[in-house]
Amino acid sequence: MNLPDQYLLSNLLASRVRCDQGIDHGSGSIVWMHPPVHRILGWATKPSLLKVSRSVWSLKQLRAITETQIYVKGNGCNTDQITLERLPTLMYSDLLNNSGVKLGVIADFVFNPSTGKIINYLVARSDPRLPGGSRWRLALERIDDQQPGLIFTSIKSLDELPLARSSIRQDLLKKSKSIKDHLDKLSDHASERLEGWLEYPPWQEDNNITNRQDYSFADPLENWDDPNDLDVETSSRSNRQRTDNKYDDYENDEDPWI
Repeated sequence: MNLPDQYLLSNLLASRVRCDQGIDHGSGSIVWMHPPVHRILGWATKPSLLKVSRSVWSLKQLRAITETQIYVKGNGCNTDQITLERLPTLMYSDLLNNSGVKLGVIADFVFNPSTGKIINYLVARSDPRLPGGSRWRLALERIDDQQPGLIFTSIKSLDELPLARSSIRQDLLKKSKSIKDHLDKLSDHASERLEGWLEYPPWQEDNNITNRQDYSFADPLENWDDPNDLDVETSSRSNRQRTDNKYDDYENDEDPWI
């Protein structure tokens, strides 16, 4: 058999069933499962919109899976929709936490087509029939208890579960959160730099440097040589020399009054 290891129930129900006689039996309408052991036993198809009968197929009849068709061997069992709705199922069951708060709805599950073993359930936050919604992966070990239409888990929020498929809104929220976190980091970095700048302002550092340096503010007029002062001093020195010379002459020469 050419069967994948994992397959979505939604893909199984969306594919058209063709038997070994080449007859098209329509696409799937409902799943046939055994909830206590989390196993799929088969599914039902709706051959025509005008017929109220349904064809039920056992998973053992499955032979091959393509993108749009599923090939089975043998004939299906004819039944009606009312009988199928009485079959126990966990599909569209409410997921509740320990506090009784509704977290979401079972919208889909992944299973092994060869054994029918359900690997994990996919949870939708809102109505699972709405297209494009997000899906969270609920592992079997996360299920604490189950009743018809109800599944109990110990998690408090769907955010504790891995995201299997994100919607456009979820992608926008993730991108917005990433941008917000980046802006918060930039803001924190800028605040740290601003605090450091206010604690040690640049002008205070310049003042400290100025105070540490020994500047000598000498009066330039103290050492400034005034040409007029030089002339006066030279003239005074010359006069003193002439006077001294005069007195010397008086000492050397005879007194004219004697």
